[in-house]
Amino acid sequence: MDMSDFGERDGERRSRLLPMNMTASISALDPEACYRAMQAKDARFDGRFFVCVSSTGIYCRPVCPARVPKRENCRFVLSAAAAEEAGYRSCLRCRPETAPGTPAWSGTAATVSRALRLIEEGALDEGCLEDLAARLGLGGRQLRRLFLAHLGAGPQAVAANRRLLTAKQLISDTAMPLAQVAHAAGYQSLRRFNDAIRTAYGVAPTEIRRASENRAGSTIRLRLGYRPPFDFSRILAYLKGRAIPGVEAIGENSYARSFSLGGASGTLTVTPVAGVNALEARIATLGSTQGALPVRAISARLRRLFDLDAEPGAIATALARDPLIGPRLEQAPGLRVPGSFDGFELAVRAVLGQQISVKGATTIAGRIVAKFGEALPGGGAEGVDPAFSRAEGAGAGGAFRARADRRADRDAEGAFGCGGGGQARLHATRKP
Repeated sequence: MDMSDFGERDGERRSRLLPMNMTASISALDPEACYRAMQAKDARFDGRFFVCVSSTGIYCRPVCPARVPKRENCRFVLSAAAAEEAGYRSCLRCRPETAPGTPAWSGTAATVSRALRLIEEGALDEGCLEDLAARLGLGGRQLRRLFLAHLGAGPQAVAANRRLLTAKQLISDTAMPLAQVAHAAGYQSLRRFNDAIRTAYGVAPTEIRRASENRAGSTIRLRLGYRPPFDFSRILAYLKGRAIPGVEAIGENSYARSFSLGGASGTLTVTPVAGVNALEARIATLGSTQGALPVRAISARLRRLFDLDAEPGAIATALARDPLIGPRLEQAPGLRVPGSFDGFELAVRAVLGQQISVKGATTIAGRIVAKFGEALPGGGAEGVDPAFSRAEGAGAGGAFRARADRRADRDAEGAFGCGGGGQARLHATRKP
């Protein structure tokens, strides 16, 4: 039996994996190297390409636990969207929706990376291709040409694939009502959601939910895959010294924070999954939610926060010869470059960091949250309550008001450079 939804892994000896350039465009993808990577089931290549099996009509990740198919039945593509465009269905065993993302490329493909980030945040769920291209400073035809060259599928196909895979993950791993799943995944109507699931998987969403009832629970759970090695404890140690009091809480093996995004407020907790190259994010909403829960936006922000789309192998190869960094990286494999969950939050951190030490900036950030933060409906989890204040909600007219009547206010005034009237304006800007 070839690789399929219900195949089994055979006991044949794995072949030796030879070097492969995984940052090349689709025209340079080496089929023989891809097949060797699939035989080895090497997690380093997870998410870097997908295999389409002609004998089953299914596409899989290179780490799929099913039996390795014959070489003549395999076709390799750089993205799940390209596989969907070619008419292949997603494997129900390896679940491509949980594969790690693709790191940023160099040159013109950096534009593709930016476009993918915007698509992940829902830029094409309601907007059109021309609007997305304009935000990137390109024409629609040029953007489509870049996508075809680097991903093998156009922007609209990539957006449709992301909606589909997000919906599949929410159906399988949560107990969210299907109507909420449809809107959270980015579908504009329940009918389009049902049609997309039937077309892709050959069954109704209710049948997928029924088969996954043993995994689904009341809490929304998202799996965020990564390529090993991944040193989660070092990232937590870095974030712990910079955690904003009341907004973030760092445990021995967990990260928790509040959020207010897209009309939804709540808390989330991130922990590693034992035996799997993935983190699990548990999301709990509080109070009434205006509109759909922005699951894809939350997932994208967490991936940036923990740098989950990095390629450790390529990084280690590039830095191995550096006399200063190379030996240190060898002693601590799996390092990542932590990002930020929220852009405005990062801007405030940057301003505070220019004035004083990290510890002092964290203290002042906590005071700012205590004064201007938005309390979560019904109260948050232990150690996590207010959401970080937004620029447009910090005061009348979008002003961040800091009056020097208390010490906390004086600290905030100094950090933001308030003068005269004790008022500083932080204008929200549109993301590129």
